[in-house]
Amino acid sequence: MRLGLTLFPIFLNNIFMAAIAIISSSIRTGRKSHRVALYFKQYVEENQLAIAEILDLQQYQFPIFEERLRLQASPSKEVLDFTEKVINADGIIIVTPEYNGGYPAALKNVIDLLYKEWHRKPIAIATVSDGIFGGTQVITSLQFSLWKIGAWTVPAMFPVPTIDKAFDEKGNAIDKEGTDKRASIFIKELIWCIEARAKMEVY
Repeated sequence: MRLGLTLFPIFLNNIFMAAIAIISSSIRTGRKSHRVALYFKQYVEENQLAIAEILDLQQYQFPIFEERLRLQASPSKEVLDFTEKVINADGIIIVTPEYNGGYPAALKNVIDLLYKEWHRKPIAIATVSDGIFGGTQVITSLQFSLWKIGAWTVPAMFPVPTIDKAFDEKGNAIDKEGTDKRASIFIKELIWCIEARAKMEVY
């Protein structure tokens, strides 16, 4: 049984609609990577590609977990809510800034909270930085962590360099045409993996 996000399968005009959770990883004051999470939600829904929901780690304000969920005696309502939404999502977009060549502790915290919930889950990675490299240095370490827990990382990536010049505070792309073109490739790859996983589960 699914909770949180709308149940799979969903059809709009006889077209399958996946449920995508967008994890906004930064909890810093003045964060800018959240703009990309807002953009993806808008893009996905405006183009009727999927049902999208942002899982904002800044809003959850999780403590540092001392143990995985399955070993916690009394997990909080917020932990259970987050977990249900990860389980219910057909695919996930992780939007992460690059901090000193790595990804935020808040993201590592929730990755390590779960285990089987990530297994074979299609996950697409968008990286963000103030500089010209778009957070590409963080991809390898994040992919490795996800690979170790059995997640299915989508080959397509979405690096965002010079975030201030790329998106405004509401998630609107400055170069909408060019950004939407890149997003189309990125999201289609994620949806392909979602549909492929669904077909494999049938058999």
